[in-house]
Amino acid sequence: MRWIVGLGNPGPEYAATRHNAGFMVVDELANRWGVRLEHQKKLKGMYGEARVQGRKVALLKPMTYMNLSGESVRALMDFYKIPLEDGIVVYDDLDTETGKIRLRYQGSAGGHNGIKSIIAHTGTQSFNRVRMGISRPVGGMKVVDYVLGAFPKSEQEALRTMIADACDAIEYALGHPFEETMAKFNGK
Repeated sequence: MRWIVGLGNPGPEYAATRHNAGFMVVDELANRWGVRLEHQKKLKGMYGEARVQGRKVALLKPMTYMNLSGESVRALMDFYKIPLEDGIVVYDDLDTETGKIRLRYQGSAGGHNGIKSIIAHTGTQSFNRVRMGISRPVGGMKVVDYVLGAFPKSEQEALRTMIADACDAIEYALGHPFEETMAKFNGK
């Protein structure tokens, strides 16, 4: 089974925020694949399954809040006995330009608390990732206020394109090595 985890925070007050870019991608994949995400207590998240390209694919949105995302990822891996290398984690990234995606298969958390939690719960920095660009705040705005703020109207088109690009990259990765997917989609 392949699996995709989008990081974000639960609740309507966070739905359109930059920090929920990962949730937005999982929601779009669920829409594309006709999957209904339902709360699964044992997985600490919203979960759904699809058959894509002949493979079973799990979608997960942790409902633990960002800082505890690793709990939900660990629960998914343990319950289904699926390896980390079969997954892709999708999350917002301050160091990537808004509207761009960046794929990686390893690296530090870079200050992202959701990624820190996943590293802590998996014991490694080596896992497939799709980073969703949100750029850095300007004008002295605090990072926490920025990531918990909504994408402004001026960024909506770039956001839609970025979500579509991330979904395309994930669909491609289901049938190709992740390094090949990186080469094809990095910088889009």
